[in-house]
Amino acid sequence: MDWITGIGIKDVIDILIVSYVVYKLILIVRGTRAMQLLKGAFVVVLAWALSIWFDLRTLQWMMNQMFTFGILGVIIIFQPELRRALEQLGRGKLFSRASADEDTDVTQRISQILKAVNQMAKRRIGALIVFERETGLNDYIETGIRIDSLISSELLLNIFSPNTPLHDGAVIIRGNRIMAAGCYLPLSENPFISKEMGSRHRSAIGMSEVSDAIAVVVSEETGQISLAQNGQIVRDIKEESLVSKLYEELRAKSKEKPPFWKWKGAGRRG
Repeated sequence: MDWITGIGIKDVIDILIVSYVVYKLILIVRGTRAMQLLKGAFVVVLAWALSIWFDLRTLQWMMNQMFTFGILGVIIIFQPELRRALEQLGRGKLFSRASADEDTDVTQRISQILKAVNQMAKRRIGALIVFERETGLNDYIETGIRIDSLISSELLLNIFSPNTPLHDGAVIIRGNRIMAAGCYLPLSENPFISKEMGSRHRSAIGMSEVSDAIAVVVSEETGQISLAQNGQIVRDIKEESLVSKLYEELRAKSKEKPPFWKWKGAGRRG
């Protein structure tokens, strides 16, 4: 126990700072391809440790060769993530809140989405919009067409316009950006779902079953707007309830919800 008494206040501060930096770096790569690569790197390090522990010379030699070129490999593989981290550091945002709504205007984002959804509901244009939260959706993003653009009602309307290549797929939104369109989502296998609901509604429910994402659906047949979350769906949801729920979920740490009238300019059906 002598080592405990040897720890000073500087050591505690040092450990806390390093822990915080590692935590923030994990938040940066969470939900990206880098997270899977980090898991692979952990397996390699574990194999190297076992090779030393059990004195496996051949395996140890292979691991040493991998580590020799590992730094260059990390730079190449993690180039997008490293660039993003450096950009955030340059903007002074590396240590800012790293949620899905980081440095975005949630009110303006919801207003753009609501405007597009209401227009599609009036014209009975089918749509499926998924909002990524804590669970990364890269596997589903990769099934669609990469867009990576700021959210705008005009872009959403163009994506879901009938007889276009991306009309039947889902749009996945991360933060304030439309990441991809035409994405394929898992269909819910819940036998209690009404048979009246089509593939869009089943995909929205299925997505909410396998992740913490929320999904907004516009029915092509009725023009009704629905909201799916946690394996449940609310059909023909009212505008005020939709706005309240989106604001609550997309900005979970907000202390105060803006008044409903701020979104009234987007308009409702009819």
